[in-house]
Amino acid sequence: MMLSVHDLRVSFAREHGDPVEVVHGISLDLAKGETLGIVGESGSGKSVLSLATMGLLPRTARATGRILLDGEDILTMSERQLCRVRGRKIGMIFQEPMTALNPSMRVGAQIAEGLRLAQGLSRRDARIEALRLLEMVKIPRAAERIDSFPHEMSGGQRQRIGIAIALALKPELLIADEPTTALDVTVQAEVLDILDELVAELGIALILISHDLGVIARIADRTLVMYRGDEMEQGETEQVLRRPTHAYTRKLLAAMPGRVRASLELSDG
Repeated sequence: MMLSVHDLRVSFAREHGDPVEVVHGISLDLAKGETLGIVGESGSGKSVLSLATMGLLPRTARATGRILLDGEDILTMSERQLCRVRGRKIGMIFQEPMTALNPSMRVGAQIAEGLRLAQGLSRRDARIEALRLLEMVKIPRAAERIDSFPHEMSGGQRQRIGIAIALALKPELLIADEPTTALDVTVQAEVLDILDELVAELGIALILISHDLGVIARIADRTLVMYRGDEMEQGETEQVLRRPTHAYTRKLLAAMPGRVRASLELSDG
């Protein structure tokens, strides 16, 4: 397996009192070319799990267990080692691209920055690669938009820029933390299709985090359902959606609008 998480527990220190544990013994495996959906309501521990995988937990947090990336444990790495992993082996797409992107930099320069710093590309070569990435994520008129500022682009286009930045260094694993939350339904579908195509074309692994089972159902091969830091159930997405074993998953399914359930061909049983 490319990524294996074993008994991951994350706790946060408090000024007064004992630390509070927010992720309780999560385990999962992910192979290249596979998409894992992590679903749950706000506060379920989804984002904390992703930050632990990136080695981006705050100083007040303590993680135990193992997070093995190609056999190397993320939790035992120094900050210098983690800096070599981030971007190169693991890329991350954040929930709100307007805050993730630098508003004062043109989007092409933001994509090229990592290429120049990590790969030593010249300004010209980095710009050529940035343009290729813009075309890969289907930015219309990419040659014109490469010099746009983030505020000059739509929400869906900004999210595609975030995907391009995450892919720039050709990571093996891509983590998308609720990448479609602020997008309308049509643009949401376009972004999910792009992610699905990239997994197939590049052979990378994808962790897709969402509170929406409809989003997860669209492209995830396997699904992990979380609630208050615990695993409720985990399995093949079709099995989880059609034959959920936990009451919480059944409640999530029941909360989906009828038209969404119908589009996924889910029964009411």
